[in-house]
Amino acid sequence: MAELELVRPMKITLLNILGLRLICAAFSQQQSNEDQVRSTVRSFYADFNSHGWAHAVNYTTEDWIHINPLGGWTRGRDAVLKELEQVHSTFLNGVSDTIQNMAVKFASPEVAVATVTSQMSTFTTPDGTKHENEQHIRTFILVRRNDRWMIMQDQNTAVARPKA
Repeated sequence: MAELELVRPMKITLLNILGLRLICAAFSQQQSNEDQVRSTVRSFYADFNSHGWAHAVNYTTEDWIHINPLGGWTRGRDAVLKELEQVHSTFLNGVSDTIQNMAVKFASPEVAVATVTSQMSTFTTPDGTKHENEQHIRTFILVRRNDRWMIMQDQNTAVARPKA
């Protein structure tokens, strides 16, 4: 009977240790996924600021959809890259976009949503509108493909300033 009284607490202790290890492993995996999502989004901004999109194939899907702040809706990586190369060689040439804040949520183990606020330097759009130090908010939808997080869609919007 004394042996049985010793075995029960040991079993309970072992089960608690096992449970804690599983929880820690799950948290670690979640953190790793979040770090990878953040890294993918930072890669996008690095290419934006370098005005070259040679690395986009490493962090975007072939069916990438891009919705720009002027309301354009472009579908497919090749078409999106063509648009980005065009605007970055003209009115966005030399413009920087600096991440201020990034929030990441997981819709499922294979889908993440990243919301980024950023500060853009001054630029003038083709219609002559000057945009001075605008804050933007961009939403990215990322999917996990072949153990990599890839941008499938992004939408960029200028944050409205309060009217004076």
